[in-house]
This record gives sequence, C-alpha cells and structure tokens, in this order.
Amino acid sequence: MAILKILQYPDVRLHKVAKKVETVTEQTRKLIRDMAETMYAAPGVGLAATQVDVHEQIIVADVSDAHDQLLVLINPEILTRDGEEESEEGCLSVPGIYETVKRAEKISVRALNEQGETFTLEAEGFLAVCIQHEVDHLHGKVFVEYLSQLKQTRIRNKLKKQQRERM
Repeated sequence: MAILKILQYPDVRLHKVAKKVETVTEQTRKLIRDMAETMYAAPGVGLAATQVDVHEQIIVADVSDAHDQLLVLINPEILTRDGEEESEEGCLSVPGIYETVKRAEKISVRALNEQGETFTLEAEGFLAVCIQHEVDHLHGKVFVEYLSQLKQTRIRNKLKKQQRERM
C-alpha cells in the first residue's frame, strides 16, 4: 500500500469531473487500499479519488470512532435527499479550514462495492454529510464553493500564504 499525494485547493485538478468506473479490477482495489491508507494517515474521514488526482468515481469513508468501518463507494449516485442540516465541514484538500455548509440530513445512495456488486445505503447525520461532500469532489466541486465569494477569496489567500511559508 502507499500514501498518495492529496491535491490542495485551489488546484485546478480538483475541478475535473470524475468518470464512471467501467469494471472493478485489481487495479481499482489497489487504488481503494491506497486511498484508505492515505485517508487514515491524513487523518480524515473521507477521500474521493479526485483528491489524489485519479479522476474515477471512487470514494472511501470511515466516520466510526475506532476507524474500523471502511465504506467504499464506486460510481455513487445519490437517489434521494431528505431534510436539511447545517454542519461544520473540513477537507483534506483544504487543510485547516472549517466552515458551516447546508446539506441534506438524510440520503439514499446506490453504488458498487469493491467486488463490483451494486448496493443501496441509507445514511443520515455525519455519514450523509461525508458522502455528499465526497460526491461533490467527484463532480469537481470543493465544499468552500458553497461559501460567499469573499470567504472563498480569503481561504484561497490563506492557503497560498501557507504554501509560500512551507517553501
């Protein structure tokens, strides 16, 4: 397994729309293992393939306290959205930034698992937020884009400053 490089906002590659996975192969499963290792090491609770510069519809997530309930979603499709809630979100591609975002409280999602089998999942609360956040990545959207232009500009400037300071 390997730790993958996570793209940092405002990298333009974060805005690429991911393609559907046609066939789940051993290469797909290796990417999933590498993504999971990367997510856990970061540490984070979700990671979309787009964030590691692979533009395929693959998400890994684990919102459990023990970090032992890995969820894999290939070609995820949100079927229903119910209710609305505001919660604070962060992102491995936008380090150190946390902002409040409105999302559906409950969702139903259909996807493939690591074996290429179709399943449907009902999610609510933090898991629902996490899945919606990661599906946005697959569509080329970063959570800060839900914020005002002023906040987006401030975040971009802060991250650019942090990048300059690291060099």
